[in-house]
Amino acid sequence: MTDPKDTKKDKPTESNKDQKGKQPPQPPQKTRGAFGFIVIMLMVFMLAMFLSSAQQQGRQITVQQLEQYYEAKKVKVDSVVITDAAVTAKLVDSEAQEGESTSVRVPITAISREVIAERIYAMTDGKVIEKPTSGLVLFLYSIGPILIILLLIWFLLSRSMRGAGGGGGMLGSFGKSKHRAMTKEMTGVTFKDVAGIEEAKDEVSEIIEFLKTPKKFTKLGGRIPRGVLLAGQPGCGKTLLAKAIAGEADVPFFSISGSDFVEMFVGVGASRVRDLFKQAKEASPCIIFLDEIDAVGRRRGGGFTTGGHDEREQTLNAILVEMDGFESGDGVIVIAATNRPDVLDPALVRPGRFDRQISVSLPDVKGRLEILKVHSKKVKLGPNVDLSKLARGTPMFSGADLAAIINEAAIGATMQNKDFIEHEDLEEARDKVKFGRAKKSRVREKDENNLVAYHEAGHAVLQALLKDADPLHKVTIIPRGASGGATFSLPEKDRMGYSLKWLKATMRVICGGRIAESKAMDDISSGASSDIQQVTSLARAMILEWGMSPRLGFVNYSGQDNAEGYIPDKDYSDETARIIDEETKRLVDESYAQAESMLTENWEKVEAVAQALLKYENLTADEVHSVMRGESIGRSTVADLLAADPPKTPTNGTSTPSAAETPDTDTPPDTLPSPA
Repeated sequence: MTDPKDTKKDKPTESNKDQKGKQPPQPPQKTRGAFGFIVIMLMVFMLAMFLSSAQQQGRQITVQQLEQYYEAKKVKVDSVVITDAAVTAKLVDSEAQEGESTSVRVPITAISREVIAERIYAMTDGKVIEKPTSGLVLFLYSIGPILIILLLIWFLLSRSMRGAGGGGGMLGSFGKSKHRAMTKEMTGVTFKDVAGIEEAKDEVSEIIEFLKTPKKFTKLGGRIPRGVLLAGQPGCGKTLLAKAIAGEADVPFFSISGSDFVEMFVGVGASRVRDLFKQAKEASPCIIFLDEIDAVGRRRGGGFTTGGHDEREQTLNAILVEMDGFESGDGVIVIAATNRPDVLDPALVRPGRFDRQISVSLPDVKGRLEILKVHSKKVKLGPNVDLSKLARGTPMFSGADLAAIINEAAIGATMQNKDFIEHEDLEEARDKVKFGRAKKSRVREKDENNLVAYHEAGHAVLQALLKDADPLHKVTIIPRGASGGATFSLPEKDRMGYSLKWLKATMRVICGGRIAESKAMDDISSGASSDIQQVTSLARAMILEWGMSPRLGFVNYSGQDNAEGYIPDKDYSDETARIIDEETKRLVDESYAQAESMLTENWEKVEAVAQALLKYENLTADEVHSVMRGESIGRSTVADLLAADPPKTPTNGTSTPSAAETPDTDTPPDTLPSPA
């Protein structure tokens, strides 16, 4: 198989020549003449408005004041002008004060025109200049705005008709496809930028090779696949893989989302589907990429008969007909992406339409390392960065999560004015992406701080003691995300399923927080709400989905996904429902009792870990094991570092703070020092 990177750019292929020959002639450009006419009309109207406003310039006065100015010879002779709107006159230069207008104006209304004109003629002995307003100016002033609005509407309508190809005017554009034609230069993504999904890349590479050299496969009787469905969880690289196809294949690439087919008008989705496939056949060989196809490809006949559902079904029917109508030599391949392949219509995913279904799954350790190497090329890493260690510490992370870790680490290192990214920046970025941002400035009371410390110590001790549970990573009492503290565990390997031993051990770890805080504080709090939710969800999943209850056996009692979403259908009796509730409570009670027994036997270890958390706030797995063995932690706290730092000599004559002014040692460890 040839290298998909070798593209023939120097010599055009026959398909490209045919494609150029099939391009329809462009309609003549008539927009410039209409637009120029509108511009001229606007200029004429603005000139008329300027002339009209120019006649109204000057300081406004009354008729009596104008008579007084004229009798006092403050008005220039032969400067009195009567128009339809006002009487204007120019003052003598000696009477014009600095900053004031050299002319005066007496406004005229339709009622006072004859009276004012008679007084002006009597005042000047008939030495008046009459300038009636031009009829063209009055015409433009009255109907000019209406005329311009009509011209603009005509211009927009004519332009939309040309844009729609003369079919249906403005509404004709709704039926046109909203796809984007992409090339290698537009995406900037190739197979070098895609890592962690090697099997998917291999299958896509075969399709690209088929498009480049179809005769190589057809000589053995092979048929070009009509459709390829990319299915996988969000963030695994489905859209990135499609962009890489556009970057590697030397054919047109039409990209459109499933939601772009649906519009406010019924029948628009089917029309856009037909228009898309028509243009694709004219530009063959080519690739059509339908992103989020589950927006229009859901299973038909869900029982809902609303207009939106009917519109979606018509769009899906159009896609089915167009894909089934392909000829063997069309050279059009449809690539679709979705994270819900289980809700797609069976007629859409059958062989002959989507011949291949490529699973884009979460990357394994090797894939995560390759993804981290790809994204780390854009940043500056320090000498202590170990990407393989980070890859082992990020199980079940998607490609988007790994890209976010690199980006968050770069932002964090920049905010700390570092020259490069260190490994602790990557560790903090990983915890931030998965668990949330640490709230180091949050102030807590002493009792609440002790409660959180014992709660997390209960989790950490059980996590360290139980061999079937995931290994402990670290524990902190600094609030992170929505929780007041957190105990982090990391699996040793990628887990594809859950064993019964692991589930029971995990449920015991989850119960340890409530047990520890109840035993230490002689009280319980609402901080265990998320623990209660997690342990209940695990217990119900073990019973309803995984058949781990001896009383209910190897039977599934959970609801199923249908065409419209998840509806928990109750297809069992009330007696079975009662047994499900009893089994759920039994599993939770057994885990709680076993966890309580283990913490009672190792209570001195819980107290040691809690006191260490109150002192250091953060403990790694090695430090937790050391504390449980009775050893001390060989690192200094923030208070120790501040105490070891000698006070600076004051330079402004002020004295050093007295002992009474030192901060209280009983304040919570996450309290920030006062600016004073």
